[in-house]
Amino acid sequence: MTFSPHSLARYSGITKLGALGLALLWTAVTFVAVTAPAPAEARGNAVFYTAELAQPASESRMVAGGVAWTCSGTTCVAAKGSNRPIRMCRKLFRKTGEIVSFTAKDKVLAEDKLTRCNA
Repeated sequence: MTFSPHSLARYSGITKLGALGLALLWTAVTFVAVTAPAPAEARGNAVFYTAELAQPASESRMVAGGVAWTCSGTTCVAAKGSNRPIRMCRKLFRKTGEIVSFTAKDKVLAEDKLTRCNA
């Protein structure tokens, strides 16, 4: 079988188009995998803070107190930050409104501190 220069050019154009298509497909799949919502534990960040809100959160993701919070309904969770629990609670309160309970590393914030958090 013989190929003319014209048919070889056409063949290499198809190959380049196929490679471009695969590259675009790979980029799209990677983008979706990286940006898809995932629980904090699945991303390698253990849940440190858990907050129960009086009302469902208006956003499913937010940053408060320097950490990323993931909220579902009235429950919000986040990995450990550098602030004390009372400060983290206050920062989250400013974004979400009243907090019914706040836990840091399985230790519940005392009622008097929770009242200060919501003030």
